[in-house]
Amino acid sequence: MKRILIILSVCFSSFFCLSAQEQLPVDSLLQRASQSYASGDYKSSAAYYEAILAAHGQSYQLYYNLGNAYFKAGEYPKAILYYERAMLLNPRDKDLQFNLEMCQSHVVDKIQPLGEILFVRWYKAILKSCSSNTWAWISLACFAIFLASLACYFFGKTKLLKKLSFSLGILSIVFSIFTLVNAGKLYHAYQEPDQAIVFAPSVTVKSSPDMSGTDIFLLHEGTKVQIKSRLGDWVEIRLADGSVGWMPENCIEII
Repeated sequence: MKRILIILSVCFSSFFCLSAQEQLPVDSLLQRASQSYASGDYKSSAAYYEAILAAHGQSYQLYYNLGNAYFKAGEYPKAILYYERAMLLNPRDKDLQFNLEMCQSHVVDKIQPLGEILFVRWYKAILKSCSSNTWAWISLACFAIFLASLACYFFGKTKLLKKLSFSLGILSIVFSIFTLVNAGKLYHAYQEPDQAIVFAPSVTVKSSPDMSGTDIFLLHEGTKVQIKSRLGDWVEIRLADGSVGWMPENCIEII
């Protein structure tokens, strides 16, 4: 029995030691990134954050810090890219929105978006008011209310309770479906993004997916585009003002 306890204690000790060793490089990189940022060496700070991103995966705070470092370094396309990625994870952050707008003010192309129906604008604003996880939790809460209302309807002893529970059940299930759809849309946008940032200093958008196509318009780095389709090494893009054309895929970076 004592031998088993000794073996278990050694195993637990080894596990915690390994965990501490795995955390040390991350903590060290974070410390160096923060120190470089504080000292004004923003490119080094971004490089440290990129190393953490490559080794340990994505997170809102990491994207936000990368955006800040590239913004301070004057690399606006990269800053916009990481701010946009952070927006997918936390669309309600006001500081993030402000920083993104500041970055976009340095972009050469000023694209005026097409006018939208008031209802569509409201829906988009509501959709972006929460992350996909938040919408999913709200959907689960509404479904729980629906189940409780269903129980009250079947087991309630008064007509008033049955009427109230029936109305509440209808509202809760409708809202549960609505929020679940929102969660699905945001999750899909995060997993399979169809938006990108132009990284080439300038690129001519063509009428067809080849260099012999007619020149339509010129785009500069930092401009946000929507990807409609792909053909070989070319992508069909759409701008916020409705303009459509083809450009080489190596000129953009997917959000």
